Amino acid sequence: MSLAHADATYTSTQIHSGAGATTAITHWQIQSTDKAQQGGAEISTAGFSTDGWYPVSSRATVMAGLLDNGVYKDDVFYSDNLQAVQVPDASGNLFVNPWWYRTEFTLAEGARGLHTLLRTNGMIASADVWVNGHLVADHANVAGAYPVHEFDVTQWVHAGSNIVALRVHPGDPRRSLSMGWVDWNPTPPDNNMGPWRGVDIVQTGPVQLRFPQVTPTLSLPDLAHAALTVKVEARNLDAVAHEATITGEVAGVSLRQTIHLAPGQTQIVSFSPKTDPGLDLSHPKIWWPIGMGAHPLYSLQMSAAVDGATSDKASATFGIRSVSSKLTKQGYRQFFVNGKPILIRGGGWAPDMFLRDDPKRMEAEFSYVRNLGLNTIRSEGKLENERFYELADRDGIMILAGWECCDKWESAAKTGGSPWDAADDKVAEDSMVSEARLLRNHPSVIGFLIGSDNAPPPAIAKMYVDTLHAEDWPTPIVAAASDQGTAETGPSGMKMAGPYAWIPPAYWYADKLGGAFGFDSEVSAGADIPRLEDVIRMLSPQEQEALWKYPQARQYHASAAWSPFARIEDFDTALAARYGAPKNLADYVAKAQLENYDNVRAQFEAFNAHMDAAKPSTGVIYWMLNNAWPSLHWHLYDYFLNPAGAYFGAKKANEPVHIQFAYDTREIMLVNQTLTSEHGLQVSIRVRNLDGSVAYQQRLQHIDLDGNRTTQLATLPALTGLSRTYFIELELTSADSKPVSRNVYWLSTQADQLDWAHSNWYLTPVTQYADLTALQSLPATASEVRATVLQEGAENMVTVTLTVPASSKAMALFQHVSVKRADGKLALPIVWSDNDVTLWPGESITLVAHYAEEGMGTPVIEVSGWNVPTRSVPATVERQPDASQTAKH
Repeated sequence: MSLAHADATYTSTQIHSGAGATTAITHWQIQSTDKAQQGGAEISTAGFSTDGWYPVSSRATVMAGLLDNGVYKDDVFYSDNLQAVQVPDASGNLFVNPWWYRTEFTLAEGARGLHTLLRTNGMIASADVWVNGHLVADHANVAGAYPVHEFDVTQWVHAGSNIVALRVHPGDPRRSLSMGWVDWNPTPPDNNMGPWRGVDIVQTGPVQLRFPQVTPTLSLPDLAHAALTVKVEARNLDAVAHEATITGEVAGVSLRQTIHLAPGQTQIVSFSPKTDPGLDLSHPKIWWPIGMGAHPLYSLQMSAAVDGATSDKASATFGIRSVSSKLTKQGYRQFFVNGKPILIRGGGWAPDMFLRDDPKRMEAEFSYVRNLGLNTIRSEGKLENERFYELADRDGIMILAGWECCDKWESAAKTGGSPWDAADDKVAEDSMVSEARLLRNHPSVIGFLIGSDNAPPPAIAKMYVDTLHAEDWPTPIVAAASDQGTAETGPSGMKMAGPYAWIPPAYWYADKLGGAFGFDSEVSAGADIPRLEDVIRMLSPQEQEALWKYPQARQYHASAAWSPFARIEDFDTALAARYGAPKNLADYVAKAQLENYDNVRAQFEAFNAHMDAAKPSTGVIYWMLNNAWPSLHWHLYDYFLNPAGAYFGAKKANEPVHIQFAYDTREIMLVNQTLTSEHGLQVSIRVRNLDGSVAYQQRLQHIDLDGNRTTQLATLPALTGLSRTYFIELELTSADSKPVSRNVYWLSTQADQLDWAHSNWYLTPVTQYADLTALQSLPATASEVRATVLQEGAENMVTVTLTVPASSKAMALFQHVSVKRADGKLALPIVWSDNDVTLWPGESITLVAHYAEEGMGTPVIEVSGWNVPTRSVPATVERQPDASQTAKH
């Protein structure tokens, strides 16, 4: 491999002048210390030649930067190409020695008299910091993925061009409190080394304002009043005393307080209803989680003045809501938002494997979370930047944040002692302080897990909790994601009993291990197979063949090589037993979509069913929401953002008002995840044989359903004479007969049987599989397809109506609809009202999708299915009339 230079225009970051201005470094140039062997004093001096260095973005890790510069000619996400990067070649291992990050920023003349601060927002693993030839801080003081550090560099900067250089030291998550990936995916070759959250230049007068915070106390249960407590830190940066006037405005209330600061003094300035009665708000706008109400936000603006001149500014955005938790009678944690119990339905978050910052992609992923009907994201480590939490606040998505498992973070817990030294303790404490300050204003953040697989040992747990309390942490502090506790937090109230690999849908209804009771912090049936186009995109022909032919083969895109999940044998064995041995790759992928849909739906539905039971389910985190790279394991949507069976199974189960079948009791249930009661609902229940004949049907009317509740409607009787594979079709409509929820199950008279006695931490064996092989005998059929697309600027709305003619001799099982752009590429990301739908002759359904259009043209609608040959239909294009033309008529 050669380190070829990438041509790029390199410009200086222009610093916004004026007190209270913060400017992010926009780009760097990077080079290995193997090639740039000069010292920091020389490298951080103007005129130093960076010929041959790589231009990278503001938050690029070393590996991300090299990828952007085309250093690796092959797609490192394809097949096992990444292994070649991890093995040194003739040029040596690129990642065992430090790398230089160098940039230039320009200060205006108006910056005279202001303090200039350099702020690092997290460093993997650590860095020596130089400014204009001066060592500002060494790597002992700038260490850890999460600590924020600020340095006053006023004495070393000047108007015009200035140079910052970082000597970034390599990280190893087993030896530093950085970031590791355990068995989620391969280890990034550079261990994510770099300033991954960026570096800022801050300008302020003599008195700086930092860490503005608003803590609302909401009256319950009436929600009629909210008492706001406002705090901000004022810091005197000068060697002389100053009088400072602190002013602000929040929720229409003006604030003012004058303080005296000795040289170098820091003081917390507080406002509350006792000092400012207007901070006791009447009838505040309440922030609710998605599906339960709106998500309004308030803003706080603050300013410090010294001698009549603005010295600094600070602002914050917050929401008014109450979050609490308690343990159920069975000892499981239950969350309450604004006094209402809420079933946590979420997924585990993974950023890009190389921590590449992509605002557009993050926005798309949040649109998927909303579309999936989830209300929570769990971050096990991999704690994100400010934008992530702003999107969560905006969308009403709750965040369960916490430290990661394994690696250095949990080495103390696993050994029972503390292998950490004083430097580790300091990084851990700085990490907790910084994350508390980042997260505490965000209404989306409902708690912090100070441990994951293990609770921290006593001294570390006490440090975390004391630190959070000192930072006025407002929401529950949880000991771990497993069934452990600490003296300060009490029991976690969570369980981590598996599974992580394949089990049948009925598993979730059991009163054992990972069944739907209590709070399951991470759990799923393991393998989630992407759609065929993505499998081909990520796997070599040899890997593709092994996927469907050789269940015992290790798959590089399944999990880390040492992990039991590197083989997906349990999934493959079940797939062949339940649906029939795969005939080829396409057949394998098609069967996997049914399997994933069925299992993921059952997981969420089981927790729905028990949300208000005597032994309630209180939370479930699907493991995982997404992947850091293209994967065969653990996701609701794949790395390419192409929704598949798992996605639509989750989406179906998490409908706001939903009808479902219970595998254990055979009950038909309604679930209402909203706070709005429903009245006059109508239900149609049909049990169908394989040939489509109706073996049982029932119609129910005038059904009322309270908000945030479930109700049992009927129990299916034991039916004789059913075909070995049969179906249950459920339809829920409103009082005026509008569709609310439709749900189709494929089942077998031969049930899956679990061997509970031989369960381990990641699966429960199966002694008998359901027989669904008769699905292979369904005759081919096709739906009539009508499609229109409404183009409005960059946004497209596609409406697709599928109809199986009454004359058809067979049902159309599991029809999947895709949209292809005029250039033939899939329209992604895309959000659907529904997909992977099943219809019988005479039935029709209309699906709606939204996606962004990158170029004009007629999209093509592609419809395929289990027994539906793939066909393509051009959509009829409708464009929004031009506003000026509309006005003329």
